[in-house]
Order: sequence, then structure tokens, then C-alpha cells
Amino acid sequence: MTSERRRSTKKSVGIIGFGAFGMLIAQHISGHFDVSAYDTSSGLADRAAELGVTLVSLEAAAQCDVVVLATPVSCFTEIVTAIAPFCRPGVLVIDVGSVKVQPSEEMEKILPDHVDIVATHPLFGPESARDGIKGLKIAICPLRGFRHRRLATYLTMRLGLQVIQTTPQEHDREAAMVQGLTHLIAKVLCDMGPLPTRMTTRSFDLLVTAISMVQHDAPEVFEAIEKANPYAPDVRRRFFKLASKLNAELEKTGP
Repeated sequence: MTSERRRSTKKSVGIIGFGAFGMLIAQHISGHFDVSAYDTSSGLADRAAELGVTLVSLEAAAQCDVVVLATPVSCFTEIVTAIAPFCRPGVLVIDVGSVKVQPSEEMEKILPDHVDIVATHPLFGPESARDGIKGLKIAICPLRGFRHRRLATYLTMRLGLQVIQTTPQEHDREAAMVQGLTHLIAKVLCDMGPLPTRMTTRSFDLLVTAISMVQHDAPEVFEAIEKANPYAPDVRRRFFKLASKLNAELEKTGP
């Protein structure tokens, strides 16, 4: 069988949103699938060619066997609405956002019944995955159809990821603390910078390393984690309440 014939038998994946995370996805799956991508930004041709990705229209990306939504939460509804008429029967639609409740509800409401849906959240980003993704975690929330089983097998066996099956509500409840507090503390400490680099402890170095993994995320990521997650406000209020209580106790005791 020729290499051309082998390529033609591959399943197709359309990535909608070819930013940093869309490129990370392409980097790790392009050897297994025929990968296309759609993005409104210009100047992506060279990077797409390096990754073996074909830049296509939104309609073409939506007609692939698997459609991956790697777009910001702010335009998620618009994109889902736009692709709905083009999704073929049996297509698998996956999102990769940091928040799951709202996007899951919108996908189930907007996408036609003949579409299988799995909401996912890779619990890593381009920075934390720069040395590879093997052993990293991904949460998957089956919403419609049964293809989440094949997806979980692929993620585990071919990509080496740790798959955590959950629900959108359970995901957001835990992520409100896991991600919400991480990004919140990182933002506060970055605003207090520049941070010391010479006379540091091991624990402080680890804290700085954690900050470095999220401080360069797009502003939309922070907005989604803190505002689109329905459980984040309560976690944030509790954190600041306890911090204020501790500060008041320290102010009372004095030096």
C-alpha cells in the first residue's frame, strides 16, 4: 500500500482555533490523523506547514470526522452555532476549554442530534507540556454518544495521558479551586513583582515555577477560569475572607 493510500484512509480532524493550544494539539496528533485547522488570524501558514496541518475554511473544518473546538469561551457560542449546519452524521465534536458546565450545555443545545459530543479539559498547557505530554492528565465528560470510550483509549494508549472521566459539574467544582486559586495567586504575585531570584528557598522556587506555567496564558484563559466557572466566585470569596481574617489576626498581635 502506498503512503498516499495510507494517508487517505486516516480519520480527519478539524481544529477550530489554531492558537497556542490548537498548535499543541496538532503537534501530538498530526502523525495519527489528517489534520486541518481554521483560524481567523493571519500569518499561520508557516507554522501550520511545520506541523503538517492544512489551513481550511470553517465549513471544511466542521466536516471532518472529529472536530476539536479550541476557541476562547467568549466566542464559543458563536462558533458552535456556525459549525452546526456543517457537521456530518456521526462526527465527534470535542471542546478543550478550562470550563465545562456552560460549554457543555451549549453544545448539547445547539449541535444536531446526529453529532457525538465529549467535553474535555487537558489539565496542562503549552508551557507545562513543553517537555512532552506523557503522564499528564486530561478530564473527559461524555455528553452524547459512546465514542468517549474510543477517545479515552486513544488518549491513554497512543498519547500516554492519564484520563479522568467526570461530569461538567464535578469538573468545574474541583477546577474552581485547582485552577482558580492557582491563576489567582499567580496573578497577585506577578503584580507584586519583580520577584526575588537570588536569595530564595526551594519552596519559593517551586512557587515561581508554578507561576511560570500560567503567567503567559492568554487573558481569555484567566477570564474563563475566574468568571465562566460557576463555582469560582465562592472559592475566591472564601480564599480572600480567610486571607483577610489571617491578616487581621496578624495586625492585632503586632511584632
